[in-house]
Amino acid sequence: MADTTRKEDFANDLFPIQDTLEEMHHVNNPVLDLPRIEKQYLSQVTGYTQERNSFYFTDGRSKVEVKVFSEDIIRVRLAPEGSFLEDFSYAISFKEDNYVSYELEDTETHYHVKTNTVTCSVKKSNFFISFSEEDGEVLNNDFSAMHWEENQDYGGYYVYCTKEAQSDEVFFGLGDKASNLNLRGRRVKNWNSDTYSYAFNQDPLYKTIPFYIGITKGKAYGIFFDNTFKTFFDFASENQNQTSFWSEGGELQYYYIHGPQMMDVVKRYHSLTGTHYMPALWALGYHQCRWSYYPENKVRETAYEFRKREIPCDAIYLDIDYMDGYRCFTWNKRYFPDPKKMIADLSANGFKTVVMIDPGIKVDDSYWVFKQGHQNNYFCRRGDDYFMEGFVWPGRCQFPDFTNPEVRQWWGTLYKGLVEDGVAGFWNDMNEPAVFGRGTFPDDVRHQFEGHRGSHRKAHNIYGMQMVRATYDGLKKLYKNKRPFTISRAAYSGTQRYSSVWTGDNIATWEHLRIGTLQLQRLSVSGLSFCGTDIGGFTGEPDGELYTRWMQFGVFSPFMRVHSAGDTRDREPWSFGPDWEKICKKFIELRYKLLPYIYTSFWLQHKYGEPILRPIALIEQHLAKNLQREEEFTFGSQLLVSPVLHPGQLEKIVYLPEGTWYYYFDNNTYEGGKEHSIATPLDEMPFFVRGGSIIPEYPVMQFTGEKKVESLQLNFYFALGQHESTLYSDHGETFAYEQGVYVEKHFIADCTLSSVSIMQGEQGIYTPYYSDFKLYLIGLPFVPKTVKVDGLQVNLEKDAEGNTFIKIERDFKKITIH
Repeated sequence: MADTTRKEDFANDLFPIQDTLEEMHHVNNPVLDLPRIEKQYLSQVTGYTQERNSFYFTDGRSKVEVKVFSEDIIRVRLAPEGSFLEDFSYAISFKEDNYVSYELEDTETHYHVKTNTVTCSVKKSNFFISFSEEDGEVLNNDFSAMHWEENQDYGGYYVYCTKEAQSDEVFFGLGDKASNLNLRGRRVKNWNSDTYSYAFNQDPLYKTIPFYIGITKGKAYGIFFDNTFKTFFDFASENQNQTSFWSEGGELQYYYIHGPQMMDVVKRYHSLTGTHYMPALWALGYHQCRWSYYPENKVRETAYEFRKREIPCDAIYLDIDYMDGYRCFTWNKRYFPDPKKMIADLSANGFKTVVMIDPGIKVDDSYWVFKQGHQNNYFCRRGDDYFMEGFVWPGRCQFPDFTNPEVRQWWGTLYKGLVEDGVAGFWNDMNEPAVFGRGTFPDDVRHQFEGHRGSHRKAHNIYGMQMVRATYDGLKKLYKNKRPFTISRAAYSGTQRYSSVWTGDNIATWEHLRIGTLQLQRLSVSGLSFCGTDIGGFTGEPDGELYTRWMQFGVFSPFMRVHSAGDTRDREPWSFGPDWEKICKKFIELRYKLLPYIYTSFWLQHKYGEPILRPIALIEQHLAKNLQREEEFTFGSQLLVSPVLHPGQLEKIVYLPEGTWYYYFDNNTYEGGKEHSIATPLDEMPFFVRGGSIIPEYPVMQFTGEKKVESLQLNFYFALGQHESTLYSDHGETFAYEQGVYVEKHFIADCTLSSVSIMQGEQGIYTPYYSDFKLYLIGLPFVPKTVKVDGLQVNLEKDAEGNTFIKIERDFKKITIH
């Protein structure tokens, strides 16, 4: 390893805990012995005006806008002195529904803004706001009127909203929080922070997603507090009957998102903030990373070992040591004398190369990136007009202002050389932004903010999002019609439109394996489905069992990457000996077999806003006990996993939702709606398939696209009733799907105790690579005597293992089995 400073050396300096004004300014805190301005509350409503779908209510001084965005989404904004800020958001990608039906009803006590599904009521006497369903049942209502206080240090306001917390209410969401899924009883802070080796319940972390889901009376709603300043949420922590959210600046602006199902809320949140673009298929394979693989012979050796051992892998990563003195967009020619040839050789062997890019640009007049940025005034400046400078890996650095569209466009062009060298993906790190010694930028750093200028207090939480946006937009141009692959450590709501994410610098402990399962479920229902952990832990020393159990969980992480610090033991699948290697290989191969199902799940996320990982609470919110379950989750709608989270664990209790479930490794059936004791030998993990599903499988490949699949395997798992499955296909790496060049197949299976009928429909204009299916029949309660495909009788066939299947044309319309 090179003589570089270890991340651990900065662990205590990167982001010291900031006990800022949130405690003294919280609505219910006792008065402290400090000078302050009293909070000011909305008072009696004196009237309203209307402009199209916006209703402006006033108490004579302040104004509140209630804006109908859709049948199910209503936005509330507060202007303490009657003047709103310009309407702008980095998070929102929503196109307003111009055909939504709404009306205002004026009663003696309330104004009611109504759509066909939700009513926003404003109480005239005290300006309390509530939201109810069509039948009048209130799901969310104010505990006190919205309020504010002047910020004497910076100008503007601290803004507050306090809601009633119902006695049965539970809360989910908020993205990157290392805590239990149900947030009730917690107070949290949103301030993107480089939190090395974080602990359970440590807060804040790397991402700011100010969106939560409340469930009360068996019904769900969502609140998205679109405010980029430091924000806070109190979920019945200080007072058991109150939920509050507040900010140290900006506007009190939130969206009420109607359910009543949790899935409805998540999909409508996606309609506001966007979904992930379709990733290239290779991005869903297994990725190997370390801080750092260098010099070149180490990279080649690692790639060689994967192919020699026949362990599938699609990507190898290069951390900061590939650069010349940690200068972004350069190569260390001592370690990598001919990077273009190395990358070409890796590519010929099925490996994509992914490299890291940080925001800190070394102050060096001979460094071309610094010269361009400096000459064009692209770097952030402080309040006194000096450049913002701080120390990160290259030493003394300046930092681009990614809130300036001109800077983003420039940043995107900087990738040209690396793209021409063959680099396939980019990893944006340290973009909270992190600065050694001081944590992050000082508050007085100025940002252009798309013309809505502000200090770093306003721009901090979106800095990483705008960096990866610049990266994505630049790569989209450079790669022509190929989909970029980007990863970001920091994020704000809407980042999913530009990037995948991972959970940062975790630790090789069983506790962190558990934390990772919670974080990925939470990120998925918070809009960031393309998420993963550092498998095996970034720092610390896992043993073979922990590493292998983490690898098993990693198969069912949407982003599957091993990553580790350079001063820890090796983390390749063979690093813990042949017995552990065999199990890891088995599960990595499982990932590759499931790729068509995984790819389809990403399509359902992109097209319909369905989260990829789904907590049990999302699946069965009508059962109160399930709102507390955390260890089981589904990948898509048809696969359920329950990771093994304790050393030496040979069995565990697993809850299966209602229906019939098949244990993947032996096809034994289990009744849903109850708990089961499941054996957990080291080479298995509780993994179930929902009965009625049709699950596509690839043959095992060493990398995506290695083999041309001419006959696609479909596994049908019998269950009584009618069931639907989806199979999605496209080119796998282009944007042609945006012009309809894809095929989305729907299979509807109708099953009785003596027959099975499967019908197929499809949409899209893409012709799949496979010409036929091999349909495997699993769990049939009868011996088939007659099989017809589109009215013509066909024969059952058996494979080498004696499993029964039907070989059918790709575009069949109907199969009947008796």
